[in-house]
Amino acid sequence: MREVEGAVQRGAIRPSVRTKFQVVALLVREERARVNADQSYTDAYRAEQLRRLDGVATILAKTAARDTSLLALLAEDAVMSDSAVSLKRELQLAAGMEPPAEAPAPVEPETTAAPPARRVVPQSVVSRQLANPFLAPDFSSAAPREARPRRLAGWELIGPLFKSFEYAAASATKSLPKPSTLRIAAGLELMPHQAQVVAATSAGHRTFLLADEPGLGKTAQALLAAQAANAYPLLVVVPNVVKTNWAREAQTWTPKRAATVIHGDGDSIDGFADIVIVNYEVLDRHVGWLGDLGFRGMVVDEAHFIKNKKSQRSRNVLQLSERIRARTVRPLLMALTGTPLINDIEDFAAIWQFLGWIDEKTPGAELMESLERSDLTPADPGFYAAARASVIDLGIVRRRKVDVAADIPARRIADLPVELDGAVGRSIRDAERELADRLVARYHSALATRTSGEVVDGIDHGLVRRVAGWERSDSDKAKSGENIFNLVRRIGAAKAGMAADYAAQLAHNVGKVVFFARHIEVLDAAEKVFTERDIRFSSIRGDQTRTKRQKNVDAFVNDPEVSIAVCSLMTAGVGLNLQVASNVVLAELSWTNAEQTQAIDRVHRIGQDEPVTAWRIIAAQTVDTRIADLIDAKAGLAARALDGSDEEVSSSADVQLEALVALLTNALS
Repeated sequence: MREVEGAVQRGAIRPSVRTKFQVVALLVREERARVNADQSYTDAYRAEQLRRLDGVATILAKTAARDTSLLALLAEDAVMSDSAVSLKRELQLAAGMEPPAEAPAPVEPETTAAPPARRVVPQSVVSRQLANPFLAPDFSSAAPREARPRRLAGWELIGPLFKSFEYAAASATKSLPKPSTLRIAAGLELMPHQAQVVAATSAGHRTFLLADEPGLGKTAQALLAAQAANAYPLLVVVPNVVKTNWAREAQTWTPKRAATVIHGDGDSIDGFADIVIVNYEVLDRHVGWLGDLGFRGMVVDEAHFIKNKKSQRSRNVLQLSERIRARTVRPLLMALTGTPLINDIEDFAAIWQFLGWIDEKTPGAELMESLERSDLTPADPGFYAAARASVIDLGIVRRRKVDVAADIPARRIADLPVELDGAVGRSIRDAERELADRLVARYHSALATRTSGEVVDGIDHGLVRRVAGWERSDSDKAKSGENIFNLVRRIGAAKAGMAADYAAQLAHNVGKVVFFARHIEVLDAAEKVFTERDIRFSSIRGDQTRTKRQKNVDAFVNDPEVSIAVCSLMTAGVGLNLQVASNVVLAELSWTNAEQTQAIDRVHRIGQDEPVTAWRIIAAQTVDTRIADLIDAKAGLAARALDGSDEEVSSSADVQLEALVALLTNALS
């Protein structure tokens, strides 16, 4: 795993590195299951083995965070190459294990050129192409005239466009027409704000960054907008956990349009369907035929997933968007996300590029023409307001629940501090002290070896931030003791029992509860508590098959005897409708406000008729309290950029870095 970590940090991600990553992840998963199942082990030995496995898992997680394309190798439908199968067998043999007998495939030498990504073409798609071999590009409308920069020739414009959203103070929503009267399926009714988007599409608008707050029905708006634009066939790219839900929604809102879902190699899809739904993780193998099918519309759900333009899934989405725009004049392109900004204003970049508003370095033709009409340059005082208005008019739509859905009850976040007592509490405080001591030692070492001659009275806060940055990126910190990641993980495990106990009390007193946690051991501990108390629950995790996961969601929603949904924050934090509950327990803190908001809004959405309370469990007198404050501060970014709030935009530095800064500053004080 260290070899993989080092290669990823150097940017040397060859096929052999990806193979090692996948094999290590699989072996860790299998070994964890084996250790838990072996009853011959003592509790102490089992705990030690699981701790060691957690160390490897922590490095896996941090490595995948550096290059998110590695996450596709962990998907339930990920395919193991012959090289991966062979390497896994070799490692098992080296460890004295007995893998199933089979002839190992030869391992490719590392000097071999990177093979192309495995691509597939489902047979039903071939049948569609043979049935209609004249899938000609759609040039039924005149292509837009390319704008020739005049006043703005030579100006760098992408940076100022982003900056215009940092400083403007008006709500970011395109002017939309009055709601139209739509004929939709019996028993269904659109809210006025939903009908406005459909009306705008009917009037000819074709690109939308639909950034309504979570829970305002973006899925229905996208499906009906596609119907209004006759944007079929329609491609919908979604997170894996909501594929089935999108198919259900399509059947509900546009029942006359057949929808098909791509699983794995797509052997079961309907090649003649009007709506093709695919998840980010399998896009790699289907991007070829998807780009050639002749889509007239594309929807990207949870579009903040593509914010990292270096990631494979972002590249796939942008490639498909470019291909569709090349073949079809003015296709319908919609990016759906309730949290378009997570860390920086630059999170807009990939979404705007998907919509065709900008390319890598310059505004697109339509945006450039609008900027030229303003007769302003970035040196003029009025440029930023005019630039922001130009981008918004391309199709940014942002509505808040409080403004358009007053009938949705209020929500609040209630912090519940808990004390970590006994040996566990002492161990965590010792670990936090060890981390702080190491930071202090690095600070004094850097101060002693400083060559600039600079002298600062008191604490040098600039140096504090640099030391925190070194610690954050130090590839050896997992070996040298505690680090911020496993410290927070241990705090989460220590809170698990108390969080589960509180969720159980809520279930007895107020009804259904949604319980969110990030780590497997916290989910396991909670489920153990609920089992011991004879409380029925549904488990919603990333390692489940889609069928199992959907069955568990349906059980929680429909079965009055199922009291608690035990949810993985990463898996169930997006796309699910769990508004049968009005209480959420956040057993572990998120690293971003957006992730926390997405989780709470599984409950706080259209259809909710009770006030929603999110109970955030926080370990008192630990770094947990500082992380909670940092997450709350991050909320100012989207509020300022999109909602016209006067809140300060927080630093773009990540929460882990800020937590380390606080830890070191407190220790020096």
